[in-house]
Amino acid sequence: MSSAAGPAELLSDLTVALGAVGAPWYVFGAQAALVWGRPRLTTDVDVTVKCGVSTDDLVRALETHGFSLRVDATPAFIRTTRVVPLEHGASGLALDLVLGGPGLEEQFLERAVPIDVAGTLVRFISPEDLIVTKLLAGREKDIGDVRGVLSERGDALDVGRIRATLALLEKALGQSDLTRILEDEISRWQRTGQ
Repeated sequence: MSSAAGPAELLSDLTVALGAVGAPWYVFGAQAALVWGRPRLTTDVDVTVKCGVSTDDLVRALETHGFSLRVDATPAFIRTTRVVPLEHGASGLALDLVLGGPGLEEQFLERAVPIDVAGTLVRFISPEDLIVTKLLAGREKDIGDVRGVLSERGDALDVGRIRATLALLEKALGQSDLTRILEDEISRWQRTGQ
């Protein structure tokens, strides 16, 4: 059962656990969408970590600080997906810890923005990079999150950086619709303010 503190308590414990192994990290996903956009119902936490220790050492550090592997966290699953599915004991919340790799995730980490969460300084993916990840995911709720960030941060966003990152992704993925979707959403926001 989740406590009232929920994500703040989880993020505080995670800061201590990952600090113990010297692993830089940032929050992305729905929790970041709450920070940069509009509120929506979510209880899970997604983070990306750049880890210089083995996955086993990382998991031990997390277990020492109140996290446990979820049932679906088999070594094969972690190796294949680079996701460590955890649960935070104190809050009961799910944590998906993505093992970051070189390239884009490193850039996202460098541009992550520190934000005070109930007395703990936590790095969140930048609003521009959040838009990129949400457009890449492309689900209806992700597009809703893009709209929320545009609505709340629109004029302050570095749209040129978003376009440049999407162009690189389109080239790498052989995809050509990400920039068009961004432009459609910007036009929608400019017309409606939402």
